[in-house]
Amino acid sequence: MAKPAHLPDVVLITKADCHLCTEARAAVGRVTAALGIDWSEKSVEDDAGLRERFAEEIPVVLVNGVQRDFWKIDEARLTRTLQRVLDQPS
Repeated sequence: MAKPAHLPDVVLITKADCHLCTEARAAVGRVTAALGIDWSEKSVEDDAGLRERFAEEIPVVLVNGVQRDFWKIDEARLTRTLQRVLDQPS
């Protein structure tokens, strides 16, 4: 089922055995839950293109395909970014 156009596509790029990724999952989960939106996760181990692009920046948060944060996820900044997307007319 396709999501409505005004809902942001939030993707967390991670890798195995990454303590920052664990923290990022929790941060992204809190922010998206508070805003009532979904998010997904992709691993660089499953995608050579992601591994090449983000190898030194994991974890990375993408919103609508644009890199918005990496390493330590700033929940306030992510909230503001997502709120701007949600506030745009569809």
